[in-house]
Amino acid sequence: MSSSPRPAGRRFVWFLVFALFVAHQDFWFWDNKTLVLGFMPVGLFYHAAFSLAAGLVWAAAIKWAWPAEIEAWADAGEPEEPAAGGKR
Repeated sequence: MSSSPRPAGRRFVWFLVFALFVAHQDFWFWDNKTLVLGFMPVGLFYHAAFSLAAGLVWAAAIKWAWPAEIEAWADAGEPEEPAAGGKR
C-alpha cells in the first residue's frame, strides 16, 4: 500500500484548511450590530458557522487524507507489553 493513497484528496483538505485560516480573520463583523434570527449578533453567528465548517473540514480530512498505514497498524492487533511492575 502506498503512503499517499489519495494525494488529490490531501491537497483538497489542505486547501480547505487554508480557506478556513483566511476566513477566520473576521475583521469585517467587528462593528456590525445586525442580529441574525432576531437575537444573535452577526459576529457570533459567523463564529458558530465557522465552527461547523471547521468540523466538516476535519471530517473531510479523516475521510480523504487520513494515512492508511495508521489504520493498517491499528488493525494488525499487535499484543501490548504489560506495564513494568504491573500485575496481570
